[in-house]
Amino acid sequence: MSAIQTIHINHYILLSTVLFCIGVMGVLFRRNAIIIFMSVELMLNAVNLLLVAFSSYWNDPAGQVFVFFVMVVAAAEVAVGLAILVMIYRNTGSTDIDVMNKLKG
Repeated sequence: MSAIQTIHINHYILLSTVLFCIGVMGVLFRRNAIIIFMSVELMLNAVNLLLVAFSSYWNDPAGQVFVFFVMVVAAAEVAVGLAILVMIYRNTGSTDIDVMNKLKG
């Protein structure tokens, strides 16, 4: 029995749910684009935690492989998103998403 299986699956589900809800609250209520990016990453990691827990619980490595792809997509999203955010900060001097409303045509 591995270390991850000694803890009951309900604890992983509860922790993942709490982390995901914190991420959703960060996306919905914060105005800073960097914090919104961090909240999205928190939501992705909550899902990754759940995938790894279920994968280990059922001895199926498919969930862990899927986590790898999620992490790759998240890294690409951060790289592109931060590059765009740096350019917006250089032009507007702020990372507030309300200031970014000026980008509308």
